[in-house]
Amino acid sequence: MNIETEHRDDILILRPLGRLDSSNSPELEHLLSEHLDGGCQRLVLDFSGLSYISSAGLRVVLLAGKKLRASKGKIVLASLQDMVRDVFDMSGFLTLFAVAESLDEGVTKV
Repeated sequence: MNIETEHRDDILILRPLGRLDSSNSPELEHLLSEHLDGGCQRLVLDFSGLSYISSAGLRVVLLAGKKLRASKGKIVLASLQDMVRDVFDMSGFLTLFAVAESLDEGVTKV
């Protein structure tokens, strides 16, 4: 998995590419912790290039959401591919997070 990082004003956009599972979720968790502990309050996770997410990946997203809620920040999940959306739906996570159909929509929601 690769992770692309983009900034739009004070919005952090992270774009994991490929598969997010137990073998690489610590990398995303570390990157998120660096930014969130560094004061990031607005985050868009762009999943347009993510083909698979495991429970380990879901855990990382949940932890980021909890950190941001505790600090009154916002997180939006954008561009979920069908398989990834199904995993979020089955786990009940779609009710926990704001979801956008596109990156641009996600940026306006955050």
